[in-house]
Amino acid sequence: MKVMKAIKYFSFGLVSVLALSACSDKFLEEKKNYDNATTDIYNYLSGCNGRVNDIYSWCLPKVSDLTTGQNYLSVSIGNADIAAKSTEEYTGFSDFVNPEIELTSMGTTNAVPDYFLGANANIQNSVYGRIRNINDCINGIQGGSISDEDKQLLLGQVYFFRAWCYYNLVKWYGGVPIVTDVLEPVESSFTPRSSTKDCIEFILADLDRAATMLAGKVWSGSDYGRVTAGTALALKGRVLLLWASPLFNRANDQTRWQNAYTQMKADLSVINACGYGLYTSGNNVNGSDFARQFLVVNANPEAVFVALHNNVMSDEGLDNQKNNTWEGAVRPKNTGGSGKGAGLALVDLFPMKDGKIANLGALTTARTYANTYSKLERSKYLYDETAPYMNRDPRFYRTFAFPGFRWAYSGDPTQRDSHNPSYDAGKNYVVWNYVWYTSMDDAGNVESGNSYGADNLLGSKQAIYVRKKSDDLDVNGSPLYNYGATYNTAFFSQAPLIELRYTEVLLNLAEAACGAGQMGEAVQILQQIRERAGYKAEDSYGLQSNLASDQATCMSAILYERQIEFAYEGKRFDDMRRWMLFDGGQEKVDGQPASWTLTGWGGNTCTWLGFTPWNGQRRERVEFRTADKFGVGTTLWDGDPLVKAGVERPAGVDFTQDDLTTQLETLKTWYTDNLVTSYKRGDGYDSQHNLEYITFRPKYYFLGLGSGAQSANKGLPQTIGWQDYNNGGANGTFDPLAE
Repeated sequence: MKVMKAIKYFSFGLVSVLALSACSDKFLEEKKNYDNATTDIYNYLSGCNGRVNDIYSWCLPKVSDLTTGQNYLSVSIGNADIAAKSTEEYTGFSDFVNPEIELTSMGTTNAVPDYFLGANANIQNSVYGRIRNINDCINGIQGGSISDEDKQLLLGQVYFFRAWCYYNLVKWYGGVPIVTDVLEPVESSFTPRSSTKDCIEFILADLDRAATMLAGKVWSGSDYGRVTAGTALALKGRVLLLWASPLFNRANDQTRWQNAYTQMKADLSVINACGYGLYTSGNNVNGSDFARQFLVVNANPEAVFVALHNNVMSDEGLDNQKNNTWEGAVRPKNTGGSGKGAGLALVDLFPMKDGKIANLGALTTARTYANTYSKLERSKYLYDETAPYMNRDPRFYRTFAFPGFRWAYSGDPTQRDSHNPSYDAGKNYVVWNYVWYTSMDDAGNVESGNSYGADNLLGSKQAIYVRKKSDDLDVNGSPLYNYGATYNTAFFSQAPLIELRYTEVLLNLAEAACGAGQMGEAVQILQQIRERAGYKAEDSYGLQSNLASDQATCMSAILYERQIEFAYEGKRFDDMRRWMLFDGGQEKVDGQPASWTLTGWGGNTCTWLGFTPWNGQRRERVEFRTADKFGVGTTLWDGDPLVKAGVERPAGVDFTQDDLTTQLETLKTWYTDNLVTSYKRGDGYDSQHNLEYITFRPKYYFLGLGSGAQSANKGLPQTIGWQDYNNGGANGTFDPLAE
């Protein structure tokens, strides 16, 4: 097979090659341009290792946004990017759900995101550039003179990454060109789009090949973090699940579910033998194990596919610096971070203390999504709008931070700004992010953002903070970051980025089991996940009793568990696309073949699951502002009306303490006495200030090729539902569902 036309191959200087050493965090001291090397290096193990390390450097997921711009290296990892802002996790319309914008394949204005071609001038920022590099590495190692045993170990890793690259294409486009040769970008080098089925089979073959080559190998020491047979089989499970899901399986072909279930169940023993498993410490307090799993650098059983980092401090972008920027992104501004604001929808939809979804129908301010997951039982606990943190799932407190929550860290923020509160150099930090206004008219205006946060947060505040994956000092007493008080970024973190957790391995198997009619086995897996979260057997792990007998309810419970467990990890948008949760599969695209009609699941996945379609919903924000009796404040750090009135704050809620309820009740009383809960604009309004609602167009389930990709590859057919740039805007002809 040949490389696609117009892939530009540029050598662009020295590439820093990660040595993948979690213990020493060293990089190769002698930087080499391994992607532009002579074939002689393949005759030496050190040279082959350098080339494979180069593949890791190019292909590992990055802590950055999945964007519509020039970032083609990243999958979504939980930032407020185009994927996550299409879900319950954030507010503000992304391009995928904006009712005022329809994405197009005909130009650069409102252009469909290009995850296919990438940047012509940078081979590393092109998926097919990375695939070309991988194919070159495979050919070189195969033709080199190192031992067969060494070849096997190295090639197994490289085949995994080729499958990884193709998976990230197929989930967006369906069938794409399959390229296995290394050819120069000339007119004759052209490969057509293969069917989705052929692509899936190609990916699975690469993953099986990788698993065979890596069989029995468990990496340790400076090699920890490399992919294993278990990593390959875990990704295989994700691919099998994608192929069985409604997006690609409109008729609910049971053979796909059965095949996925059978293979994933058989592969689980190999995954386990590689040392993977649910992370537990034996001392789980208020979800502390759930929080700690993201902070284990070496021999973390949860980290099936992981990108490692170091905590080298520099703001000059040195070659030996590879920091995880998540810590600085989620921490509040007065600690040296920037802060991520959680959407109210996910706060509302999180389980209550008994594991059941909250009853949102009785709220004073209506939620459009109140009946979402209608097949799941509602909680016996009352949902308190003025104190949404009361009586929640243990994972709730490790996912969000409210005013009055303890969130300890190690660092002196007063060196950045003398008005920042020290809280014993962060060791007793409590986030007090309630707000005030300088005008009572602003305070009552849902569209006004002119509020100011306490403790010197001022305009750089979030109403509810995302704290998921944070290096909480109360959870991890030896922080993975260095605190650079005078740097542009304060937190230089070596926290790993886990792209595929063992929990996902289990939940993928649970979903496949349910789809294959093995609901009892699926329930057993849900119980394992809930037990690690902190639920008990005597309470049935917070699960309702009919899951083993009702397939639709069981599947709904699995998708709900995924939504909660993987919040802010970049997984939700993929799940919503797989299950067509925006419209249940009801809306049509131009030129849609009859085979695209959803005939399985009663013809509507949302109705079958009891899920309120995400189209037509709105996500609002909430804030906790000072009560009217305290009047207004100023725009300055000392303008807090509560401080001026001498109001004493309670101790921050300490999640290391078993007695959480008493602490939360104390905080709730303080809220009642001093704060007002106000709902604020989340998603957009039109020019007349009318509410607008989420609109995900059906053609977005399969992306079209952008005008740049079409111009560079004139022989490639456009996807059905998208205009063909090379054919005067005619409807595309490529069918991602055709076999």
